[in-house]
Amino acid sequence: MIEEKKQIVDNFGRKHTYLRISLTDRCNLRCFYCMPEEGIELMEKENIMSLEEIIKLATKFRDLGVDTIRLTGGEPLVRKNFGYLVEELAKLGVTLKITTNGIMLDKYLDLFQKIGLKKINLSLDTLNKAKSVFITKRDYFDRIMKNLEKALEMDMQVKLNIVLIKGVNDNEINDFIELTRYKNLTVKFIEFMPFKGNKWDWSKGVSEKEILDIVSEKFGNIEELKNPKHSTSNNFKVKGHAGSFAIVSTITNPFCSECNRIRLTADGKMKNCLFANSETDLLTPLRNGEEMDPIIINAIKSKKYSRDGMDVKMDPEHYEKNRSMISIGG
Repeated sequence: MIEEKKQIVDNFGRKHTYLRISLTDRCNLRCFYCMPEEGIELMEKENIMSLEEIIKLATKFRDLGVDTIRLTGGEPLVRKNFGYLVEELAKLGVTLKITTNGIMLDKYLDLFQKIGLKKINLSLDTLNKAKSVFITKRDYFDRIMKNLEKALEMDMQVKLNIVLIKGVNDNEINDFIELTRYKNLTVKFIEFMPFKGNKWDWSKGVSEKEILDIVSEKFGNIEELKNPKHSTSNNFKVKGHAGSFAIVSTITNPFCSECNRIRLTADGKMKNCLFANSETDLLTPLRNGEEMDPIIINAIKSKKYSRDGMDVKMDPEHYEKNRSMISIGG
């Protein structure tokens, strides 16, 4: 009799095959929607997963059916010995992806090409240098733009992550769309989401409908693309453009029905949802030599169907109990 393969399946029958691993809560930018104004209390070094522990847990998730791993932070590229880690993870036979602010990207592009990491999400909320300094509290704009061009020259599959905030960068929507005219990249507009300390309210948000109205008014013919399975965005293309654009409509049009994602924080906590208040400690039992399969498989059973139960209202009593975005993993 063939033993049934263990998989990470929640109570809604959703198989979880996509793992996001935060490597650190440290970042070389200070974007206000991610990092609270007062900053955060950084994790103690002994509470952070070591590189070997990350590899062990990634291997365990791979054995339970995970076929895609995205590395996040903070800023993942500031993690010491990042090059060693990504080479080891590439040996697992999964699809490797990364989300980065692009500052240190030039240091690793050759390595990424060597190990087959092609999918890069680059956080870039503005095409205006002065506004970039306002949003990030740092002046790395020119370096980031140079690294973006280098990644495109090396045929990396680049997506630009743009968190839209009314009165800050919503007047640049069509400027980003213009990038797709000749560049084979995707610009991904993300609705402003609530986390601990980021002073969220939806009056600052820009909805999927508003984005589409703005783009169609200028560019006219928008083609709706078929979304990949488990996609967290709705995907579009302006007719005749080399690239495409996407909208992550977490607030106005949640995409939770086919969710296959799990998050692992830098201190080894498993989160079933970006908005989840509850977490499952994986690092302590790993260090104690416990059997990890039942812990992971049972943890997913507590996953809510959508937005950790915030199906209609984004309740501050709920999301203020969550972590700040930077300590979850972007």
